[in-house]
Amino acid sequence: MSIKYLALLRGINVGGKCIIKMDSLKKTFEEMKFNDVKTYIQSGNVIFSSAEKDKAKLTQTIEKTLTKKYGFDARIVLLTFAEMKKVVAGIPPEWGTDPDHYRYDVWFVREPLTAGELMQNVKIREGVDQAYKGKKAVYTSRLTSQMGKSHLAKIIQQPVYQNITIRNWNTTGKLLELMGE
Repeated sequence: MSIKYLALLRGINVGGKCIIKMDSLKKTFEEMKFNDVKTYIQSGNVIFSSAEKDKAKLTQTIEKTLTKKYGFDARIVLLTFAEMKKVVAGIPPEWGTDPDHYRYDVWFVREPLTAGELMQNVKIREGVDQAYKGKKAVYTSRLTSQMGKSHLAKIIQQPVYQNITIRNWNTTGKLLELMGE
């Protein structure tokens, strides 16, 4: 029986670094013998099916293959369809409801890092930023009119940053929708 997965690649097609075309990425996943492979936008979102149930083994296989093929230290966050449904269902009350005034992001954690450990490293600016711990993700929001004052970007200075990948709320919802098709 196949399991539906979502691989979230971190650090590709950002600022002109680690450029990977999505058709090439899709082909690479198909060459790894995954089924029903789909990509979504240029930030490295790959939906696929596999009979493999061991997520750690699957993560290692994908990262090793991507590193060899594309020449960078590939890291992914791998989620099952069930886990992705829980991420979306786990949003805090009222979060994501005011996109005219806030930017909403989901910070996905790469195991063995936990959302609780990540939260210990999140710096917020009162009145500008908010951060909430979920089971497999941290949910953040920034007041759009005060983006320049946000402290959330300071996460890039922390070692834990190497074990997260960030998607905006719209992308997160679309990925769940695509996984369900």
